[in-house]
Amino acid sequence: MAHFKHFIIGAALAGAALAAQAASTTTPPQNLRLQQTEIAKGDPPRWYQDDASPAEQLRTLRKEIGAALAEANLACKQGPAAERSACLKEARATYQHDMANAAQIRAENHPH
Repeated sequence: MAHFKHFIIGAALAGAALAAQAASTTTPPQNLRLQQTEIAKGDPPRWYQDDASPAEQLRTLRKEIGAALAEANLACKQGPAAERSACLKEARATYQHDMANAAQIRAENHPH
């Protein structure tokens, strides 16, 4: 999981760029509620456990790519209407690119 920090930071920066014009948070409301519940309980132990196999690493990466798309879509929808279509198209293209290259991204983050 620690190896995905650079990817997550990159995804967060990309999301921030898409949300530059958005006035409010880009996290869907249902995710905010879940996050608040987890934060109240403290960090779950799973956050500190690396994925053991390449298949688990790939599954986690795909989940993170999907979450990045959901946040980007929400940011696009909160942005100016004139830019919405292009923003959504770019978010979808980034998602498709990342999903198509997920195995390579996983290999770069887990070279051993």
